[in-house]
Amino acid sequence: MNPRTSILPAIVGSMMLAACSNAPVEGAPSPRAQRELADALAGRTPGPAVRCIPNYRSGGGMQVVDDNTILFREGRITYLQHPRGGCTGLGSGSRTLVTRQFGTSQLCDGDINHTVDLTSGIQGGACVFGPFVPYTKPKG
Repeated sequence: MNPRTSILPAIVGSMMLAACSNAPVEGAPSPRAQRELADALAGRTPGPAVRCIPNYRSGGGMQVVDDNTILFREGRITYLQHPRGGCTGLGSGSRTLVTRQFGTSQLCDGDINHTVDLTSGIQGGACVFGPFVPYTKPKG
């Protein structure tokens, strides 16, 4: 067997293993993020996911829990958003999310939003929204 052909599979295998072991674990929030999310949704009942929500600015705001979790408040409803692939840097507080609605007053599944570095003002990436899960607080 040629030495080149016998070492090539070992190199490729090692590279694949290294890539797998260094990949970030998506969907594994930190204990702090878990507590913050639990506190924000306490006493609320989840409903079926929706494609679009009203423009959150009219109802109370946005809360970033971590790179993979954003909450939007609209009256008694808090919408849970998990952007597809996350929003790198958003959870650190060093970036902000810029949403833009063109011809609509809603945020929707599939919308592309941008992050902006708060220090430099430079755009730092994009986030694509997934479906929104409403959590409703009972009247009372």
